[in-house]
Parts: sequence; C-alpha cells; structure tokens
Amino acid sequence: MYSALWCGDCRRSKAFLDARNVEYNYIDIELDEVASDKVIEINGGMRSIPVIVFPDGTHMTEPSDIDLEAKLVSLAIL
Repeated sequence: MYSALWCGDCRRSKAFLDARNVEYNYIDIELDEVASDKVIEINGGMRSIPVIVFPDGTHMTEPSDIDLEAKLVSLAIL
C-alpha cells in the first residue's frame, strides 16, 4: 500500500485492512522518493494515493471500501 500519513483515503483503506486482519506493506511516499515515483508511474502522471497493489499484480487507486472488499474476496483474501 503506497500511502501518506496526511491522506484521509489512505487512513480509511488502512483501517479497513487492519479491521479485517489483512496483511500489507505500508510504504510512505513522503519518506520514499522511489515509491513516490512509482505511484506517479502507476497512475499515469498523477500522485493519487492510496495505491494498493495485490498479489496478482493488479492495483487499485483510491478504492472505495466496497470495491476493496470485492477485490479481496475475488482473491480469496477475505
């Protein structure tokens, strides 16, 4: 999960994952310039977060809780 402490959507997605005991790596793009560049690459030039990368190689940017839950269910993580 590419994220930043100041980001409300990031806090929401983090809380969603934490509440469901989903393991993830938290990468703060404010502290990691390479990670910030990766977010921009993934989002076609935009620095939108959170970006959640899944084990199947796909990703979601700024997902709603409903969309995030559906993705996790489809991957049999939930």
